[in-house]
Amino acid sequence: MSTRSVGLDEVVSSLSAGARRWVGLHAAYLDSPAAHAELPVTPRVKALLQLAMLRRYWEKCAPADPSLAEVTRVVAQVWRRPDFPRLLTLESRHARQFELMYAALAPVGAATDATRAVPARLAAGSYLTPGRKPPFLHLEARFYADLSGLEHRFAPYEELYEASPLPRAATLPVADLDGCQVAHTLFYLSDFGMRDTRLPEDERGRALRVVERLTEHCVGLGDWDVVAKLLLAQHCLGADPRRTPSGAAGLRMLHAAQASDGAIPGRSAAERVPADATPVEYFRKSYKVTLVVALMTLVVTGGRTFEPALTAATAQRETL
Repeated sequence: MSTRSVGLDEVVSSLSAGARRWVGLHAAYLDSPAAHAELPVTPRVKALLQLAMLRRYWEKCAPADPSLAEVTRVVAQVWRRPDFPRLLTLESRHARQFELMYAALAPVGAATDATRAVPARLAAGSYLTPGRKPPFLHLEARFYADLSGLEHRFAPYEELYEASPLPRAATLPVADLDGCQVAHTLFYLSDFGMRDTRLPEDERGRALRVVERLTEHCVGLGDWDVVAKLLLAQHCLGADPRRTPSGAAGLRMLHAAQASDGAIPGRSAAERVPADATPVEYFRKSYKVTLVVALMTLVVTGGRTFEPALTAATAQRETL
């Protein structure tokens, strides 16, 4: 007998359909004259890179979804803009990271002389060497370098995982853990759930227990953004968040938070967008977390292409 609660599949389907519909309807705004006038440049550039990331997994998980076509059109249009690579470097602290994401997430057929110059510039520089970056940034840079096909000198994923905080997180108070960093460590290790993490069985079990504790903690805080990421992290570790107590609680919380237009209106319950917010404020507060929910639900419901090795405890839980 499955532990999945009656109605939870419907909750996830509703969450996903609403989030994808909202993203599809609002994607074009990011490259519109209105957005150029109303949004700061660097946050708008980051939002477009996040849209390209979502598009990549949307195409893998639901290629026939009608809303995907509009998202793909917007991303391809932006990647063909000759001035867009310059916008990636306006803030020096984000420049190399943004350029690497840009190189990795280019849609098929969107290459121009400007887009081809970016990976060449990265290859000629020092960003693709370990240097003094923290292990988490090594992991992130390796992930995007691998996606873009660029040669690099980063350590293997297994070594980068061992150097990250997650293997030692089981002994720490949950309030001391960075939920976003824990989730993204697993995203990069597993290509956002598209491949096995290749973690040993005992380590997978330890990491899953950390993620489940963190999920429960963040559900208690009403942290919509981090909970959505941790639900995807559970999936990356081979669990189905519809079948874990913390995952079910997180999905129901997000469903209850979702607005009638499909958006998740804010990063958390405490930061919910006020009713009198302007359209631009509503968009800016809702955009990122709605994208994360769209990504999480797409991958959780349709993205697994491998059968992960489960710990004995997890296997027993999933067959109860």
